Amino acid sequence: MTSTATVAVLDYGSGNLRSVQRALERTGAQVTVTSDAAVAGDSDGLVVPGVGAYEACMKGLRAVRGERIIDRRLSGGRPVLGICVGMQIMFEHGVEFGVDTAGCGQWPGSVTRLPAPVLPHMGWNTVDVGAGSVLFDGLDAQTRFYFVHSYAAQTWELDSDGSVIAPAITTWAEHGARFLAAVENGPLSATQFHPEKSGDAGARLLANWVASL
Repeated sequence: MTSTATVAVLDYGSGNLRSVQRALERTGAQVTVTSDAAVAGDSDGLVVPGVGAYEACMKGLRAVRGERIIDRRLSGGRPVLGICVGMQIMFEHGVEFGVDTAGCGQWPGSVTRLPAPVLPHMGWNTVDVGAGSVLFDGLDAQTRFYFVHSYAAQTWELDSDGSVIAPAITTWAEHGARFLAAVENGPLSATQFHPEKSGDAGARLLANWVASL
């Protein structure tokens, strides 16, 4: 598989950077792991991975001015893909252990603890894909993806007032409650699961995203 797309994986001290890099390279993309604003800004696509606590991720992101890199890209219509906590920090705020942390604010709403008897939600789960999805093109309804998380966005508020501010395709999963498994919203896409750990299904999803750049 070959591609002329350049992809930057944002290095802000959080995330499975090398595994994400390798998974993207298998799509044929030219991949750079970087915290350099110019490189991250100029690449065809930017991937924002993330693992661990919301507050720690936001602290690391701000240290490299990552929220500005993300905002500038999206303002110019340039693709960004968030993964796991990299998805969560796109929302206005996250609440963990009683600490309310401001996120990037690209989407309204909050990330909160799942009301499940067993946490973290760790392992394979199916998803309910939104109509017209590009990310999940070619994947059937029983396809499973790999999740590792205790917190998630459990509502989608962007068009909750009845007027669609920006069209979005939302994909959902369940663990104790229904939560957002993925969002495709113009240039900003994100997955709560780890495509780089999701075998052939994750590889197809990443290839679909790279092909859209």
